[in-house]
Amino acid sequence: MHAAVVRSFDRPPRFEEFAAPVPAEDKPLVEMVAAGLHPRVRSGADGTHYTSDGRLPLIPGIDGVGRLPDGRLVYFVAGDEDPGTMAEQALVDPRRSVPLPDDADPVTIAAAMNPAMSSWVALRRRITFQPGQRVLVLGATGNAGRMAVQIARHLGADRIVAAGRDPRRLELLSGLGATDVVSLAGDPDKDFARLGEAAADVDVVIDYTWGAPTERAVPAVLTRRTDRSAPLDWIQIGSLAGPEITLPSAVLRAANLRLMGSGQGSVTARGIVAELPSLMAELTRGTITADALPVPLSQVEEAWTAPVEPGRRIVFTPSGD
Repeated sequence: MHAAVVRSFDRPPRFEEFAAPVPAEDKPLVEMVAAGLHPRVRSGADGTHYTSDGRLPLIPGIDGVGRLPDGRLVYFVAGDEDPGTMAEQALVDPRRSVPLPDDADPVTIAAAMNPAMSSWVALRRRITFQPGQRVLVLGATGNAGRMAVQIARHLGADRIVAAGRDPRRLELLSGLGATDVVSLAGDPDKDFARLGEAAADVDVVIDYTWGAPTERAVPAVLTRRTDRSAPLDWIQIGSLAGPEITLPSAVLRAANLRLMGSGQGSVTARGIVAELPSLMAELTRGTITADALPVPLSQVEEAWTAPVEPGRRIVFTPSGD
């Protein structure tokens, strides 16, 4: 078969011939239809993701849509020890897959499930989220952040504060459910003061940035809360701005901050898969929207480093359709 193959962590994958995975009784072989190029895929391909074991060569791709031998289309999350999904064929563990509705677009599903899953699983599995609660999305102008705004709205959030650095994309978030938008592209002192005022009494923070923005956002929000004893669930999902922060100990004593992560390990694979059908149903209905850019897998090396319009997600189609 042909696949995107990573042979060095400092180079993009190349389209090459590669040995097809060997199917087993409990893991059939599927013909890949679509696989999304998510940030998690990029970090796995350059060896920087926290699950990377350093082994090469590897096929990138953590999920996708495949066609089973009986013709059915399924969305699936690749097994931890299985080759990636950016190939003409891949292995599917039925326990990590769900069938596509008849009216679902495979390319859209491949583009949207991974970024949407991050906030969907966080709000439904990591905390007990209640309709009427208030949410801050930190890093709301990325693909996952944009979907987090829509998901928070769908799950009944009463107020959604969206914060990010892209002014053009921030403007669009008001139409997707954000009640307040805060730009973080200007003077940091002024920006985070405004953020603290807008998000002072939120109940949940969905954090895709970490690093310096989170270092500033935590005290900016906590010091302005009306009731510091009111619980604040800060869910760390991404680290776009850096892998570490400095957190003063006084912050933890002076407010009811509950800091947690959401990702592989903090949520079981079974728990994640259990959420897939309901999320896919909302994507198919158009409750949550995504902008996919289909690219033939044969062009993976060029597309890997090519600029992409903000808000779009590359989806590799092995057949070239």
